[in-house]
Amino acid sequence: GHLARGEAYIDSKDLLVMESYPPQFRLALSGNLPTPCHQLRIRLNDPDTAGKIEVEVYSLADPDRMCIQVFQPFDAAIPLQYPAGKYSLWVNGQQVGTLDVPG
Repeated sequence: GHLARGEAYIDSKDLLVMESYPPQFRLALSGNLPTPCHQLRIRLNDPDTAGKIEVEVYSLADPDRMCIQVFQPFDAAIPLQYPAGKYSLWVNGQQVGTLDVPG
C-alpha cells in the first residue's frame, strides 16, 4: 500500500560533540511515533549557502492498515560530517545548535 507521511513527536534533540580529533558530531533524537506501525524517517538536507542544515524528522505509515493506537518510542543518533566551516543545525524548523568544523 501507499505510505502516508505522519508526525514524529520529538522529546529531545541534542547536538553531541565527540572528544576526538578531528571532532565528530552527532544529532541525538528521542521521542515517540504515533503508532507502532509508523516508521521513523530522518532526512538530512545539504547545508544552504548560509550554512543552515535542515533536518526533517517525520514518520511514514500505511493509512489502510489497522494499528494499535499507542505511542512507539524511538531513539536515533545521526552522524554529521561536513567540510570545514560553521553551520547551524535545525530540526523541523527549530535550531538545535551550531557546528564548528575545523579546517
